[in-house]
Amino acid sequence: MATAVKFEGITDELQEILDTNLDEAPARRRVREAFKEIQLGTARKLASSGYGVFAMDYPGFGLSDGLHGYIPKLDLLVDDVVEHFSKVKENQEYKSIPSFLFGQSMGGAVALKVHFKQPNAWDGAILSAPMCKIADNMVPHWLVTKLLIGIAKFFPRAKLVPHNNFGDLAFGDLKKREQNVTLPLLILQGEGDVVTDPSVSKALYEKASSRDKKILFYKDGCHALCEGDTDETISQVFVDVISWLDEHSMRNTPC
Repeated sequence: MATAVKFEGITDELQEILDTNLDEAPARRRVREAFKEIQLGTARKLASSGYGVFAMDYPGFGLSDGLHGYIPKLDLLVDDVVEHFSKVKENQEYKSIPSFLFGQSMGGAVALKVHFKQPNAWDGAILSAPMCKIADNMVPHWLVTKLLIGIAKFFPRAKLVPHNNFGDLAFGDLKKREQNVTLPLLILQGEGDVVTDPSVSKALYEKASSRDKKILFYKDGCHALCEGDTDETISQVFVDVISWLDEHSMRNTPC
């Protein structure tokens, strides 16, 4: 069992929350309540600029039921996302206005999978550090990885590693799928990201077939650009995001 990380300068109550076992939903709901001001920051910033924001917690994440982080099959998760947002877009109030995908980290990979399933359903996508590939220095030695993958086949719910590289789960052959990205695309990537590989975001940008694509790198930026970076970087990220949304919303709004 991993040793709990102790942080200086925080209350005992907050430390207790940080040490919580998040395997089951009730514990995750308690943590969400404690950090909701941070976690709702992205939605509130977009809403304050006039955009409707709809989100969902994947099974096993956030407030949803299920073992924490356990994804038996990624395509089933993507189908849930497609169903959820298709129902939102059926609302008469939203049918005639542009709609955009916004995904960070694993959510960026899921957003691309949604686009592959619905190539003409969205007016654009914003991907922040999309987890198309985990950074090499985050992956164990290949012998350890092979051993853990073997164990995971017999104990799929054990907290080891995925059965496959997440990039493989999300894209199959990445080089073949990147060219299938055809919608307007904005990629945000921190140069200091040690979780996802910045070079993969660059490759995605270069190989995407979309004629309307843009990638922005943030010097020393971390993985969670929208809420985990410096105030200065977060502010610039949202200036860039809202500017891009404004431009593409005007372009796609019926007269």
